Amino acid sequence: MGLLSNLMSKIFSHAGTNVAVTTGASAGPAPAPSTASAQPAATTAASPPAAPAASPKVVDVAAIMESLAANNPEKLDWKKSIVDLMKLVGMDSSFKARKQLAQELNYTGDPNDSASMNVWLHKQVLIKIAENGGKVPQELLG
Repeated sequence: MGLLSNLMSKIFSHAGTNVAVTTGASAGPAPAPSTASAQPAATTAASPPAAPAASPKVVDVAAIMESLAANNPEKLDWKKSIVDLMKLVGMDSSFKARKQLAQELNYTGDPNDSASMNVWLHKQVLIKIAENGGKVPQELLG
């Protein structure tokens, strides 16, 4: 998916900068000691927990978008507008680009009804971001 992949890439690329990236915690037992003599359970419990197993990172999309909005001279409402969301990440938000994005996402409504298409697009884009490792506020997905 061209435009959708590009949009997600632009959002997720900001995760390494000054915004929070959270990693899913997988608290597992500490690894067994490698020496022949086993340590008592009390000592093992007191040792620091092992590093979590490699788990997928969850990117805090709201933090990224809020940071981008705070640093943008325009007042853009990414939480309600697909146009503003696209502008914040530096994408073309023209009607033509949004129609192309809607086509990628299999929009079945009237592509010339921009208001309805924009509402649908915004929700679908946020859902796709969430499905691909983005932490999106639940109220924006419903």
